[in-house]
Amino acid sequence: MKGVSIFLAEGFEDMEALGTRDVLLRAGIPVTTVSITDEYFVTSSHGVTVSVDMNRKTFELSLEEEGTGAADMMIFPGGMPGSKNLAHDRALMELMQRHFASGGSVAAICAAPGLVLSHLDGIEGLKFTCFDGFEEPMIEKGAVYVPDGAVTDGRLITGRGAGHAVGFGLAIVAYLRGEEAAEKVRHGLML
Repeated sequence: MKGVSIFLAEGFEDMEALGTRDVLLRAGIPVTTVSITDEYFVTSSHGVTVSVDMNRKTFELSLEEEGTGAADMMIFPGGMPGSKNLAHDRALMELMQRHFASGGSVAAICAAPGLVLSHLDGIEGLKFTCFDGFEEPMIEKGAVYVPDGAVTDGRLITGRGAGHAVGFGLAIVAYLRGEEAAEKVRHGLML
């Protein structure tokens, strides 16, 4: 999988998906929003319906491109039942595993680290954060819980919850474009 994509399932958390997308766009990072269904509209946990760039079918057609690297990132917002819906999508979880095993990066926030990223192999010893109460599946896989707002460890970036969505987005910007780019966005947001 090439590029940066945010995967949306019914019941996603608004701030974690759209806030993260906004921060990335402010840094000049192209972001593709992808519905995990055949629809082009996805409704958040707060009843906000958004249109996406790709649905499952059009995204699958884009997977033909080879050469996944660390700058290629799959992003998973939290929210309920959005995180559960992402985690229950077997094809998406298999794609995420192949992506990570091929050298791609993953990012998740809130409940998504525990419910989605816990499907990954090869995360032993990596530090992560998540919404309180969702850390156990990652710990069982050998990852190390850190109660910070956003945590970057190698090709794994995690965020704690909606209140940390901007910090999570800035961590992704710093990873993809460097601290200077993240600082420029931070300054523009008056943080």
